[in-house]
Formats: sequence, structure tokens, C-alpha cells
Amino acid sequence: MRITGYRTLTTVQEWARPVGDANGVFADGATPVPVVLVDTDEGVTGVGLGSHHGIAGVFPAIEGEDPRGVAALYDRMLRHVFKAGHGGAVFATVGALDTALWDIKAQLADEPLWRFLGGRDRVVPAYASGLDIGLGDDDLAATYGVYAERGLRSAKLKGGLDVEADRRRLELVRDVLAGAGAARPGLMLDANETWSRKQAVRHVRELERTVDLAWIEEPVRRWDAEGMAVVQRGVRAAVATGENLTGLEQYRPLLRAGAVDVVQTAAVGGITHFLRVAALAHAHDLPVSPIGNVPVGLLHAATAVPNHLVSELQDLWPPVGVTADLDIEDGAFVLGDSPGLGLTVAEGTVAALGLRPGPADPAGPGVRPERAGLRLLAGPETFRSPAPPPPAATEAPPAGPGAAATDDRPRTEPRRT
Repeated sequence: MRITGYRTLTTVQEWARPVGDANGVFADGATPVPVVLVDTDEGVTGVGLGSHHGIAGVFPAIEGEDPRGVAALYDRMLRHVFKAGHGGAVFATVGALDTALWDIKAQLADEPLWRFLGGRDRVVPAYASGLDIGLGDDDLAATYGVYAERGLRSAKLKGGLDVEADRRRLELVRDVLAGAGAARPGLMLDANETWSRKQAVRHVRELERTVDLAWIEEPVRRWDAEGMAVVQRGVRAAVATGENLTGLEQYRPLLRAGAVDVVQTAAVGGITHFLRVAALAHAHDLPVSPIGNVPVGLLHAATAVPNHLVSELQDLWPPVGVTADLDIEDGAFVLGDSPGLGLTVAEGTVAALGLRPGPADPAGPGVRPERAGLRLLAGPETFRSPAPPPPAATEAPPAGPGAAATDDRPRTEPRRT
């Protein structure tokens, strides 16, 4: 069996609400989701959700190879791009290809990936994560009420710009979850690297006067091991980080400094990366927690590691044109029995969207604000999304995620196929 080619598509996640973090908000409630399809000479195709960036330079590392040699091919891809660096979007491209190869390998074995990797239980504990900084209180309560109906009893909110707003919103969600039956709801706050070291400690300590935080996520810059350690020693909450790290070498300084309590990896990093990070964390007696929208590959892998803590559940529905063989029941993902990842991509539906990956929107959340990390007080600082420029009179508005969010396609429930 040989790898013969790849195809790229871009679909969209329709949130039906504004989504974002301290770095900005997608006001139209739509975010692009790149898809990579890897083909073989025996007609088996693997699916990876992740970046396309630099794929023409990465793919030659695996072209013509047997897709079953996944771990070796992962390292081969990293070696192929080492001069330019494998960080950022290129690392996510490697991860998408890696995920597609694992999908192929499990399909060939005619087993769901969770079983193929050695998992015993298809149930993966989850927490709710609404990407909710752009929501008012009523919408916030309604959003987490929907999660609570699915049995979610822990929630991670976006914040970091206003300590009193964070307190009010955390307490509101706590009450929603408690009202749904949670004896002691788990609460987390994600600052998305927006604080300085001292501001992080001041902000979290102030919150902890009235709110029991399970963890604080990315309080300072991802690579600042000393800063993370300052926060870790200065607050009661656990410190969670790692979703934006791109290789084991980037975790080592954090672990040496005792700066992390919950080791995270992003779904776009790929399955091989997750398995290696989980083993490294386990060697330090630390739990691991996957991050990301549609983290299907890491959910399968999480069943096979001894130190999985909990996985992030963002939207309850998959992207447009994608179906997933999984359920969400009693506060957990429940993986199905379809061979491989259990993902199906309706290529015609996705292609009809006409989307292509584009540059980051200056309004965020992909662009770091000027004052991030340069504030000491605990707020308030309200994010204001600039109004988009009007389209030129002689041109139609450019195609993009916002246009796709307004169509009449039915949303596909993430039920088993």
C-alpha cells in the first residue's frame, strides 16, 4: 500500500453565536475549519482536520510511503521542514497529515481508532467550553444551559480583561451547572496569554476570594516557564498550558520549572504528538487534557493513555459537511464503532462553500492585541470589534465564513452514523 496524494478543503463551524477570547471575537459566529484528505493506491482515504499551510512542502516526506508506518512518517515530516521550523501552522499541517494516516491505519485493521490504539473504554470525560467572551449574561446562561442538558458539569470560560466581569460570569455559569445537578461545578478560566506575570497573580487571587477555580489556562506567554512558575506558586488554582506548544522540546522548560499542573495538547497537533506528550506528562505524574474543536483524533487516543484527565467540548455539532460517529451523553464523548476516526466528509457540500484559508483578521482573535501582557491592573478593559469595511459598490462581498453562516443548511447532530 502506498500514499498517492492529498486533497484540501475548507469548511466552516457555525456556532450560531459570537465566539472568541481575550484576543478578539468572531462576531458572525463562523470559523473556518481546514480539512486534509490523504489518498492511497488501495482506495482508502484518511481524514485530518487541521492546517493546509505549507502542505506542498510537507507532503513529499510521505508521498509513496506505506501509510501504516505512522510514527516514522511523523518524524520524517518534521525532519523535512526542520530548516524553516515546524512551529505554528506548519506543525498543524504535520498534525493533520498524521491524523489522516492514523485514520487509514485503523480503517485497514477494520477497527475504530480507540480500540486499535489499545483503549478499553469508549467513554471520554468532557468539560464545556463555549469560547464565550463575546456573550452577554443572558446568552451565556443559555449557552451553558444547553451544555448542562447534555450532562456537562464543568465549564471553561474565556476571560482576563475585567476581574469583576470574570467573577460575575463564572458565578453565573456555576449557578447554571448547579441548577442542573452539579453538586460542585468545576470552573476554569482561560486568559489566552493576555496577562503579565504579576497581573495574572493579582487577577486570579482576586477571583479566588469568591470562586473556586479548578485551573487557570495560559495565564502568560506559552514559552515563559519562569512566568508560569510564578503564577503556579502564587495562586491556588492549577495552571494548564500546552495547546500552542509544537514539540516535546517546548514542554521541557515548563516541566523543569514545575510551572504546569495540567499538560494540554491541541487537536491540530496530531495523534502522534499527543501520545508522546501524554507519555512525557505521565513520567512527571501529571495529567493530560486535549484541547480543540472537533478533537476526534485525540479523543480516540485519550482512551489509550493512563493520565487523561478530561477533554474539551466546544460546539455540540461538527463543521458543515462533516459527520462524526460519536455521541455526547452524561457529560462525556461516547465514541462509536466505525473503523478509523469515524469521520465522514461530504466533499461536494464543503467544496460548494468555496472557502479558502485566508490571512488572520486584524480584529482577532488570531492577532495579539497591542496591550496584551502590558497591563498590571485587573480591568476593566472591554474588547470592541471594529466594524468591517463596507464592500465596494462595484464588487460583491468576498466569500468567507460569515457568508456560509447565514445559509439554510440543516446542522448535523453529532450522532452515530
